[in-house]
Amino acid sequence: MIDARTFTVGPVQENCYIVRLPESDHAVIVDPGDEAERILSALKALHISTVDAILLTHTHFDHVGAVAPVARATGAPVYCPELETEVLADINAYMRMPGFGPFESYDADETVKGGETLSLAGLEFEVAFVPGHSPGHVSYALRDHDAIFSGDVLFQGSVGRVDLPGGDWPTLLASIESLLNAYPAETTVYPGHMGLTTLGAERDTNPFLRDLAHQS
Repeated sequence: MIDARTFTVGPVQENCYIVRLPESDHAVIVDPGDEAERILSALKALHISTVDAILLTHTHFDHVGAVAPVARATGAPVYCPELETEVLADINAYMRMPGFGPFESYDADETVKGGETLSLAGLEFEVAFVPGHSPGHVSYALRDHDAIFSGDVLFQGSVGRVDLPGGDWPTLLASIESLLNAYPAETTVYPGHMGLTTLGAERDTNPFLRDLAHQS
């Protein structure tokens, strides 16, 4: 069992997560996209004294806009997809949507590329390489707790867009299939936008995954 708190932040309504074992004073933050002060206030309210890491699924601005101030305030190392460190280090140069930002860039402390297991806050996060929405996109799964933080790969009834630089539909579909094959149907999906779902529910009902449902 995990305690995963959702904070929907910023103008694009991105889901940031604070994840810990129940009542633990150690936690991990996934994708702090905006509203740094709100995230930091939540840590205090939850009596979290140590943030073991900030985990990034990818580096689109709505997922990393609060990374620098949250990292500075907590002292937590930032884990960034290996292929996207340049974006995090110069966020505003990669902005594709006018009217947002500016945001503070950050030099990643650690990189991930998929295949790693990260022992953080008493939890074992399995890192999977799931490109298609962005070139270096990863997900973070807690196999022992039937949970996965999918970023913008898979949503409730939808999938990540592929019309941004580095997006590719066949690649995204293959990434989603890899998650469906790797984890049980009851695995809870904590997505980058919208509400929680499960891998099984999406395999069975997601209109974008009809071909995969027919293969099951």
